[in-house]
Amino acid sequence: MASQRGGDENGRLEEAARAGWLYYIAGNTQDQIATKLGVSRQSAQRLVSLAISERLIKFELDHPIARCLSLGAALESRYGLRLAEVVPTDPEHPESLIGVGHATAVHLERHLRSATPLTLGIGTGRTLKAAVDQMSAFDCSQHKIVSMTGNIAPDGAAAYFAVIYNIADKTKARCYPFPVPVIASSAEERETLSRQPLIVSNLCLIEEAETIFVGVAGVGPDAPLVKDGFLSVPEVEALREAGAVGEITGWAFDRAGRPIEGLSNARVMSAPLPDVSTKLCVAVAVGASKVAPLRAALARPLINGLITDEVTAEALLDRGA
Repeated sequence: MASQRGGDENGRLEEAARAGWLYYIAGNTQDQIATKLGVSRQSAQRLVSLAISERLIKFELDHPIARCLSLGAALESRYGLRLAEVVPTDPEHPESLIGVGHATAVHLERHLRSATPLTLGIGTGRTLKAAVDQMSAFDCSQHKIVSMTGNIAPDGAAAYFAVIYNIADKTKARCYPFPVPVIASSAEERETLSRQPLIVSNLCLIEEAETIFVGVAGVGPDAPLVKDGFLSVPEVEALREAGAVGEITGWAFDRAGRPIEGLSNARVMSAPLPDVSTKLCVAVAVGASKVAPLRAALARPLINGLITDEVTAEALLDRGA
């Protein structure tokens, strides 16, 4: 029975791929597709939709959008960035992750399709997960990908937004998770875990990485660290009172990009934030809640690359804000 179901599923995907080709490549209407495939118009419509949802069809916009290019160049000039890519903002969904996720997927694939073996560092978060979800599946087993942060949730389960597992499935690269909590229960526990041979080995791998992709988040009651159960609201409030405006891989920092002394930073299990004088550290972030953390990260700088959207880029370039 399982084999039959698998065969049915493969047949359905093949039919969807055929419908997608007829619609987007051959230029057929849905009525014409229905006739050619011997199905109803409604079925033809569902098949075309299935081709998109299963990513059997991919779109490339073969024309640079001048406004986005201009914003990217302005960000590079203003903040001394090595990389700045700006994508259009969906007016109805200004904080959508789709566009930034797609652009990040392109950059990740570009790095990982290199024939020369490399080590890539990867952070965590919703935007990075959206990027990895949009990557093509391909074999780049010559590379190593190492997580920048702990990959275990407070209850001991794998952290949902720890993208190291997703990217391992997509690329077949040798991937190295951090088998520790994002934030230890105490500074003493952090010290003990940090001495474990596996953790020391991962930290050495991260030192090898020339390029790192990270998410950036704010610090507040709705922060990912709170939503995902790594910190309590009182703990985050203590960070805010100490001046924290953002965090990268769990490390909280103030408006000048300086790490907060003590508090949860004394328990963070993540690798140290990279030295951007020797590495490319690309932040992937979009939305109004990311503007203050990004300003702070760009100030020090903690990052020297950015993938974002038009509205966020405009806010970062607004000198009056």
